[in-house]
Amino acid sequence: MELQAIKARFGIIGNSPLLEHAIDTARQVAPTEITVLITGQSGVGKEVFPQIIHQLSSRKHGPYIAVNCGAIPEGTIDSELFGHEKGSFTGAHEARKGYFETANSGTIFLDEVAELPLGTQVRLLRVLETGEFLKVGSSKVQKTNVRVVAATNINMPQAIANGKFREDLFYRLNTVPISIPSLQQRKDDIPLLFRKFASDFAEKYRMSTKQLDADAMQMLIAYPFPGNIRQLRNLCEQICILEKNPVVTTQILTHYLPQVNTNTLPVLLRDENKNSHADFANERDLLYKVLFEMKKDINDLKRVVYDNMPVSDNFENIPSPHNAIIDMQGIMPTGSVTLQTHPQQMAEEVEESLSISEKEKELIVKALQKHRNRRNNAAKELGISERTLYRKINEYGLK
Repeated sequence: MELQAIKARFGIIGNSPLLEHAIDTARQVAPTEITVLITGQSGVGKEVFPQIIHQLSSRKHGPYIAVNCGAIPEGTIDSELFGHEKGSFTGAHEARKGYFETANSGTIFLDEVAELPLGTQVRLLRVLETGEFLKVGSSKVQKTNVRVVAATNINMPQAIANGKFREDLFYRLNTVPISIPSLQQRKDDIPLLFRKFASDFAEKYRMSTKQLDADAMQMLIAYPFPGNIRQLRNLCEQICILEKNPVVTTQILTHYLPQVNTNTLPVLLRDENKNSHADFANERDLLYKVLFEMKKDINDLKRVVYDNMPVSDNFENIPSPHNAIIDMQGIMPTGSVTLQTHPQQMAEEVEESLSISEKEKELIVKALQKHRNRRNNAAKELGISERTLYRKINEYGLK
């Protein structure tokens, strides 16, 4: 099948060479039984490519099951994937088939595969190598004939180095890699995508189609879109619903585009070099970068403040810094506390008190407060999966 026919069939918009290369790779591997790993940032549309591979394969008449590994609790994921026997654990009132048994002779799509626990990764590796698996609570080996297509937005080599993902499973999944480009890498497709979304929403909500004037379109193209196609689609939907004017200007568009210096973490750490794109997939790396940037800014601010601070013996007349060293000789009357501070000393105090875990906890708390404890939205704000956020909430005792 030709590329244009595949685009039309699966609703893919765009003419980017990187996008077309990904589609062509999916088309070539579809007739085979090769395991495929799809990589790309969150929101780029990775979920379309397993459907292309399944529909263009000899398994197209078999079942197709998509599983979000990051949305299943760690305690039940083995049961979900491989099934369980009656009485194998509390609440197992009857035997249940797992996805690998249900998808026999078909295709199973494992989205967010990097979120699988290490124990489940061992089970998955066995299925990929031998086609065999054990139900939870059973000693009887069962066979399945399933093709696996996996996807992740995580930096897999980094996850392997951190001990979060098995190297042997990675190479077994990554027989043929397909990399989906970000919207930042296919800016020429933004006008096409916006017009398609605007037309769809106009039909859905029975209203006039919104259009961007030339300047507004250039502003849209220049925007980095950390949320990729998902963010562009949501933006277009907001404009279509809320704006009465059919022509959208830069002044109107500005109200819908989040500021570049918002609290969205990937935007905070956006590389100033437009030709390089930092990978924010690993949550720990992300937090380290945030903290190093914060530390530098705090130290610079401390030096400026204390270089320009007037000498005074009156505590009430001096702005009290967070990490000031207070030397109290015995019991002193109010107003006679002496501050002994120095810019270099203050910088050292800031560095000593900068805790990775505390800052991580603080960022999670802020995200939850901002989104009124909606974990899904908070996880997107932090750039991590909802399952990882749930684990962090339990780890830090955030009830």
